[in-house]
Amino acid sequence: MDDVRKSPIGKLGLIGMKGCEEITDKIDGYLLEWARERNLDPDITTFKIAYQCPRFSSGEAKAVITESVRGFDVFIVCDVFNYGVTYKMYGMEVPMSPDDHYADLKRLIAAIGGKAKRITVIMPMLYESRQHKRNARESLDCAIALQELNNMGVDNIITFDAHDPRVQNAIPLSGFENVQPFYQMIKALVNNVPDIEFDKHKLMMVSPDEGGMGRSIYYASVLELEMGMFYKRRDYSVVINGHNPIISHDFLGDNVEGMDVIIVDDMISSGESLIDVSRKLKERGAKRIFAFISFSLFVDGLEKFDKAYEEGYFEKIFSTNMVYAKPELLAREWFVQADMSKYISLIIDTLYWNKTMADLLDPVKRIKNFLERKGKLVKH
Repeated sequence: MDDVRKSPIGKLGLIGMKGCEEITDKIDGYLLEWARERNLDPDITTFKIAYQCPRFSSGEAKAVITESVRGFDVFIVCDVFNYGVTYKMYGMEVPMSPDDHYADLKRLIAAIGGKAKRITVIMPMLYESRQHKRNARESLDCAIALQELNNMGVDNIITFDAHDPRVQNAIPLSGFENVQPFYQMIKALVNNVPDIEFDKHKLMMVSPDEGGMGRSIYYASVLELEMGMFYKRRDYSVVINGHNPIISHDFLGDNVEGMDVIIVDDMISSGESLIDVSRKLKERGAKRIFAFISFSLFVDGLEKFDKAYEEGYFEKIFSTNMVYAKPELLAREWFVQADMSKYISLIIDTLYWNKTMADLLDPVKRIKNFLERKGKLVKH
């Protein structure tokens, strides 16, 4: 029985949607390497499945899969926040919005037409994840999207650091995994800041708000560090851009004077909160400030971050390569990307062979082993 559970249900097929070509190529490379190590079909040169999504001049589109996927175990990689992809509509060059990417994803699933044995969607930053709860007469977009994908025949949805993982309650009988980049962030920090010390007297984890406490608690627990948090005072009498504006950030925690600090959050949108929190920590005497950010959007540009960096508010921002980063951002000396391609490849390989994901989802041993190899493991 164990051998049956750990055998593939069909041929592996990998589809990287528009804007995901680079990370999909890396994933394909890892999967091919492991297939050869297992002495599988030596003639396989790629697991990628070719598809097109042509558009009419009106902006309407369709998906076309140019090879058979019948009986395949299909994995679709999708970055719905890649505004670097454009298309022509009425003669204008238009950047693709999250809605455009999501519509193309549904078109692609529809083009598969029920012929694949299993479909897994890997959407690192979950579509509409910030609209996960209802206030007054609002739509529940994330829940509706999950139900749509489920109804179209998607078997598994893999996402990273969901804004609120409880949104999976919208599809309680389907596969939904919320994966965290804990190991990759620590690895990137150690490799880029060689003098970092994981000592509770020298390093502290900080959450920029109460909603992100879980991430900081995990790091602090695994690394045996102290932690603190900020809570946001909002003006609930005013709504600006769909949100109640933040009046101030107030700190709860131990003394940070002379300590390195790591701020942990799921995303940078405008970045106002991160800069304000960094400034307040500096005012309290923090030594160096780093940030672990799963998704860096920088919707208002990079200038304010350049200024904050020049003023010494932070040293480096560590983020993942799972959403689009424009070349100007990648060129900034204060920005470091943690490559997630191998981790995603391991997830695909594990699901394809029907093995448990428990070890992949809980990286404590990998973190401890890595720090020990680097001579960074401090026993308190």
